[in-house]
Amino acid sequence: MAYDVVIIGSGPGGYVAAIRASQLGLKTAIVEKESLGGICLNWGCIPTKALLKSAQVFNYLNHAEDFGIKVSKATADFKAVVGRSRKVAEGMSGGVQFLMKKNKIDVVKGFGKLKSAGQVEVTDEKGKTQVLDAKHIILALGARSRTLPSLPQDGKKIIGYREAMTLPSQPKSMLVVGSGAIGSEFAYFYQSMGTQVTLVEFQSSIVPVEDAEVSKQLERSFKKMGMNVMTSSSVEAVDTKGKKCVATVKTKKGEEKIEADVVLSAVGVVSNLEGVGLEEVGIATDKGKIMVDEHYKTNIPGVYAIGDCVPGQALAHVASAEGIICVEAIAGHNPEKLDYNNIPGCTYCAPEIASVGMTEQAAKDAGYELKVGKFPFSASGKASAAGHKDGFVKLIFDAKYGELLGGHMIGYNVTEMIAELVMARKLETTGHEIIKAVHPHPTMSEAVMEAAAAAYGEVIHL
Repeated sequence: MAYDVVIIGSGPGGYVAAIRASQLGLKTAIVEKESLGGICLNWGCIPTKALLKSAQVFNYLNHAEDFGIKVSKATADFKAVVGRSRKVAEGMSGGVQFLMKKNKIDVVKGFGKLKSAGQVEVTDEKGKTQVLDAKHIILALGARSRTLPSLPQDGKKIIGYREAMTLPSQPKSMLVVGSGAIGSEFAYFYQSMGTQVTLVEFQSSIVPVEDAEVSKQLERSFKKMGMNVMTSSSVEAVDTKGKKCVATVKTKKGEEKIEADVVLSAVGVVSNLEGVGLEEVGIATDKGKIMVDEHYKTNIPGVYAIGDCVPGQALAHVASAEGIICVEAIAGHNPEKLDYNNIPGCTYCAPEIASVGMTEQAAKDAGYELKVGKFPFSASGKASAAGHKDGFVKLIFDAKYGELLGGHMIGYNVTEMIAELVMARKLETTGHEIIKAVHPHPTMSEAVMEAAAAAYGEVIHL
């Protein structure tokens, strides 16, 4: 079978690229060895948010009296929580199947491998192979949980994110190694559900890519929940011989032994580059990533790569944007290249974190003279009414031109608010324009306007 475009991998990079290619009139096929939607829909973004929603509901019930409502003591049915998460994931994967049919995209089940610059060999689960001819091949290979020598994952006592979503029973204690988005979300989920969590981070602050003030606020919130947070610490070894895991944790004060039922390794992801024919075809890689240009062409004509297997933020929305740019370029359009400095990052624990652009420290290091404004949710009427006063919005402006260099939020539902700042930066909006854009009252989003006003000495409600 001959195609204009064959895509290997059906995650949010691959399936979005397939749909856009079909819209542009290109005969398209997508190759997937597991479930449509890839890790994001099946084992990442979507099912984790379902778990986190259950944790949030459980927290609400446990604090119902704060809202003037009396309920009998809530108990969590862990298996039912996991079951709901899987149903949500299955529903989303089914939605992608519908989109493939609607857009007349051929779905080929099996493991895809580059046979040459114009051919993809697909091996199904029975070992039967077929070859797809393609003018253009897009590699949307995704990534998997990174393993460390000190944390060899066995799937039972030392686990990755996939096992963390489907544990057969709730552990009484858990050690989470790594406090990026994955680690922090699972730490929050399990602590909320009643597991005693210890969160270990090698850097000096948790969520280390975030602004320092955001990191401090999240650490305070986690500790208030009863979580044990250890920074500037590393897990040197884990003894899994006994009933419990015994981790040796190196801290500034020396080594400490920590017992836990389960250890979750959340130390990042590694691209899926093995066995897909990169070496045979001669695709250039560097530091575990496929090298591409601004339209995602590799060094081999007719072969492209997007998503977690190329440099850039390993985020679903980045992969989708890259996929669209890639196929628009294939179709002969001249798409605008992706601005990797204006990509929002979101962490869905509670309080949520959302950010875009430079941290305050990064802006200082870049030599900018700054105007920084911060507005706490403790001064927000909507946050008080909703019972979510933790957190703040922090905006960083270039003092000379008023450019919004970075926006950082921590608090209730802030992941739904960050797009305003992404749009503001895209449109080169100034601080004064944000102040003068009337925000509805009472909303959490007023904090954006107030933070901008605080930067310019015009804040009203502080």
